[in-house]
Amino acid sequence: MNIRKKLLATRRWVIKVGSSLLTDDGAAINNNMIRSLTNQLSYQRIHGREVVLVSSGAVAAGVVKLGWKTRPSALHKLQAAAAVGQSDLIRAYEEAFSKVELNIAQVLLGHDDITARDRYLNARGTLNTLLELGVIPLVNENDTVVTDEIRFGDNDTLAALVANLVDADGLLLLTDQEGLMSEDPRYSRNAYLIQACDVFSSNLDEIAKDGGGFGRGGMKSKLRAARIASRSGTETIIADGRRENIISDITAGNNIGTWLSSGRKPESARKQWLASMVQIRGQLVVDSGAIKVLLDSGKSLLPIGVIEITGEFGRGDLVSCIDQNGNEIARGLVNYNYSEARQIIGLPSSDIQITLGYGGENELIHRDNLILI
Repeated sequence: MNIRKKLLATRRWVIKVGSSLLTDDGAAINNNMIRSLTNQLSYQRIHGREVVLVSSGAVAAGVVKLGWKTRPSALHKLQAAAAVGQSDLIRAYEEAFSKVELNIAQVLLGHDDITARDRYLNARGTLNTLLELGVIPLVNENDTVVTDEIRFGDNDTLAALVANLVDADGLLLLTDQEGLMSEDPRYSRNAYLIQACDVFSSNLDEIAKDGGGFGRGGMKSKLRAARIASRSGTETIIADGRRENIISDITAGNNIGTWLSSGRKPESARKQWLASMVQIRGQLVVDSGAIKVLLDSGKSLLPIGVIEITGEFGRGDLVSCIDQNGNEIARGLVNYNYSEARQIIGLPSSDIQITLGYGGENELIHRDNLILI
């Protein structure tokens, strides 16, 4: 039995496409590749899958447009190239997606937008809303202004963090290689494709190598990305983006590319990730009715179910939910800081805007960001 057939049941994917594919190995923006991606993603949407596209290529496109022969190393030149190339890249995507009647939304992220808990909530909410609306988020690093991303980041890592962010079933890293090879095929005739492997296998560290040329992400960064994605139970596949209908073949469970298996159930993996976050910043004392809803229905925690709060926490901080005897029931990422929470506890969600003078989430802790203890 082909164990990849379980990918047929997947409903949400993060797909990352590399610079070498999108810029025709640095020659120019590859419009044929963009059209192919567009048609494939349209097919996925028609068949009920949600897709976030993480696209490299802005810096590489800018390098080409500026007439530079190689990718520069100076920070200000990288930023300039990103600024010049981003508009061309988005224009190409916009034209292609309009022909298949799909809306896209450009989302520029720095890694802090995902790893900082307050920004995490904002980014997660925005991406989930776009997906609910049938829009395809087009994500890229904010290379123009975020210096750390250009120096140390890569879109493989960003794609993995986005997979964590939206609870993706699968992460597909499209590159110009068949997948992860046992050896460098340029130097060894004995090299073969690793079709499947546990993502944490120590053997992979010896095999993965850094990349070069116009892109930043070699196999080493893809392995690192797969391990990050596994935090939320996401399965990662590395495959050749030049292959016809590659996305459909992968989501259909065909034995193509390298599957780096997380070996974790998504729900338990996410709970482990939330549970491992930094120290608890506060406590919410929850009434018996709210406790019953949390335990029996797995719903969100609303302000009306909270009796008392302690601690000075910020939006996105980890807080503990306890009963009136001090027993911990759950913990999660809170949508309001302690000052706001003090004003709205015990109130119905409909009174939040009236009380605070501005609108916000209906939940104190959304069920997606809450784990039972």
